[in-house]
Amino acid sequence: MDNIKVSVIVPVYNGEEYIQTSISSIINQEFSENYEIIVVDDGSDDDSLDIAQELLSKSDIPYKLVHQRNSGVSVARNNGIEVSRGDYLVFVDSDDYVLTNHLSELYNGKTDFTLTQMAKEGSKSIVNSISYPEVPISAHDLIKMELRMIIPEFSFCQLIYKADLIKDNNLKFDSEAVYGEDTEFALKALSYGESVAVGEEITYLYIQRNDSATSKSGLKRFNFIETLENLSKFYKSGGQNELADLVITSRIPRAIFGNMNYFFYHGYDFDEVMSKMDDLDLFSKLSKFKGDSKFKFKIRLFLLNPKLYYKMWKKFKNTI
Repeated sequence: MDNIKVSVIVPVYNGEEYIQTSISSIINQEFSENYEIIVVDDGSDDDSLDIAQELLSKSDIPYKLVHQRNSGVSVARNNGIEVSRGDYLVFVDSDDYVLTNHLSELYNGKTDFTLTQMAKEGSKSIVNSISYPEVPISAHDLIKMELRMIIPEFSFCQLIYKADLIKDNNLKFDSEAVYGEDTEFALKALSYGESVAVGEEITYLYIQRNDSATSKSGLKRFNFIETLENLSKFYKSGGQNELADLVITSRIPRAIFGNMNYFFYHGYDFDEVMSKMDDLDLFSKLSKFKGDSKFKFKIRLFLLNPKLYYKMWKKFKNTI
């Protein structure tokens, strides 16, 4: 089958418990255009690949099964991009699933990207429900909204990407990153495009497992700061100084503070968190925040007396 409009890339590693639901949801799309499914097995030692192959072999959807030695999800996604034939790229994690209108909501064949809505499994609420000033919006404006974190819990899986923008610019997921490589990929990709259509329907169902790579990353979540610093350098090298500055003065401080509170919420030792922040020079990076006065006050309160802030946080949780 020629004229593939969309390539759906699914990396999988030991996902036999979830892969059937995920692959079946992609097969059962109500989509009038031709699309392919690319499953990249990252060295699984369970039945993930066999389950995927059985499902795909019984469908009429063109598919590819790619096997690699265990190298991580970023390498798997990059290998999926390399063998893809579609005009557009869509990414679905093997433990998530999509509704039957996912591809039809994402694909229009006109804009460089489309942003669909995402919800957590079991919820009817959109994860990052906001009002967009205009539709379609410029990719530049969407980047600024993410860097200011106007869009909470933004996920790269919500986007469809024009394949030429990715391939012509040799854009890849960072295989060295422990956390946040997917956000970095999306924010780089958007910088190469112009327009983003926005769908109103929830089409992507996200599942956060306790044993996922993200949930097990621990204090390495702070490594996202280095990823963001590299993103700032990327924007600056391309002459996009406004975006480069926003990374430093908005996105990085918010990432530091958000991850710090995440560690507090999950019972990490205060001194251990502070020591890690000191090692990574996060206190000075936190002080560079420019933005709304309420968040700035929180940062000032913390920097003035971290231990006092921690005690207040424990008492009042997220109210400060």
